[in-house]
Amino acid sequence: MLKRVAVIGAGVCGLSSIKCCLDEGLEPTCFERSGDIGGLWRFEENPEEGREIMCFSDFPIPDDFPNYMHNSKIMEYFRMYADYFDLLKYIRFKTTVVSVTKRPDFSTTGQWDVVTETEGKQESAIFDGVMVCTGHHTNAHLPLDSFPGIEKFKGRYFHSRDYKKPQEFSGKRVIVIGIGNSGTDLAVELSHTADQVFLSTRRGAWILGRIGEEGYPMDTIYVTRYMEFLRRIVPLSLLNYFTEKKLNAKFNHAIYGLQPAPR
Repeated sequence: MLKRVAVIGAGVCGLSSIKCCLDEGLEPTCFERSGDIGGLWRFEENPEEGREIMCFSDFPIPDDFPNYMHNSKIMEYFRMYADYFDLLKYIRFKTTVVSVTKRPDFSTTGQWDVVTETEGKQESAIFDGVMVCTGHHTNAHLPLDSFPGIEKFKGRYFHSRDYKKPQEFSGKRVIVIGIGNSGTDLAVELSHTADQVFLSTRRGAWILGRIGEEGYPMDTIYVTRYMEFLRRIVPLSLLNYFTEKKLNAKFNHAIYGLQPAPR
């Protein structure tokens, strides 16, 4: 009898987990609370609460796809992957996992009781394993307690998850808090329409451009076996020195208040 595995979530990790289960002769059942695959890469006008180097090793991204893909192209790639390996038939959409608990005989069987809910109806099933593929960016983090007086602020404030179009900020002054991927992307896009944009960061950061030598993506150049070999044999202080010098050659981070304290 095949071992049954519950896969929670049909995003990028959920899809590859279904595929890996099939490769290993297991019987996967994936539970996805929304009505589609893709997870956070699927654009939604009103997202639900909680909800190249990246290509699958056994299913390369098509050659005609751009190096930096729009989320719609990433979703197209995921659909191609799911169709090619016939994964959709293992996914139960619009199904929420209510609970996952060890069975009374877990110490000897290693089995789990998984309770799910579909259209208000709950059901329970026994699985030999559970793979949690819900992601770690599902819930928006908006620490309003860290901003005393925010309740008196007359402007609009929201999490980057709720940002949709730059046009609505035309002629306005905007502050973007956080210099991660979302923060920098928003600041750049808003700078074309807003009257003024401020980017707030506590610690500074090293800014890497998308394009490296000869026009190749940065990860294609630096995420290689050769570079990994150098990182292992060259002293960290020396690596830091050359990397910082190279990054500051594009623009001096200290002048812009971006020089981080850690090297």
